[in-house]
Amino acid sequence: MEKKTRFPSPTLKASVPWNAGKMVGAKRALKEKHVWAIRFWLGSEQRVRDRALFDLALDSKLRGCDLVSLRIGDIVTSGQVRHRAMVVQQKTRRPVQFEITETTRESVRAWLEHRGGGLNEYVFPSRLSATAHLSTRQYARLLDQWVQAVGLIAGEYGTHSLRRTRAC
Repeated sequence: MEKKTRFPSPTLKASVPWNAGKMVGAKRALKEKHVWAIRFWLGSEQRVRDRALFDLALDSKLRGCDLVSLRIGDIVTSGQVRHRAMVVQQKTRRPVQFEITETTRESVRAWLEHRGGGLNEYVFPSRLSATAHLSTRQYARLLDQWVQAVGLIAGEYGTHSLRRTRAC
């Protein structure tokens, strides 16, 4: 009797995991020296909006979706940037209160003076639509730029990294 050889079906392929070759798990938090390096770089490049966004992300520890959807009225009272602000989180529907440090108040004040706008407008508006805010994807792209500018690997840091970074 002749032995039959089995050939693999041409339609069956070895499945490759979705995360093969990718970094998985939590992204790193920024160290204090990286925070100051990014602040210095944003200042030297005169990126007023980005500096305000970065500082507010560090102080508030908000998720990206909550950060980009902040309205001017959430952080400003009587023409002054508040010392404390409260926002209802989109994911949990719970209010969260955060302190706004002097460094952040200065950078936000500079951005709002440059930007203008009313209390019901977004702090970080979209450039595409007057009624929309900066997208979370654009925020992530900006963070990649900031991280690369100071010599770090963009893939090791994400928007969630700023939630874990201790404010300096």
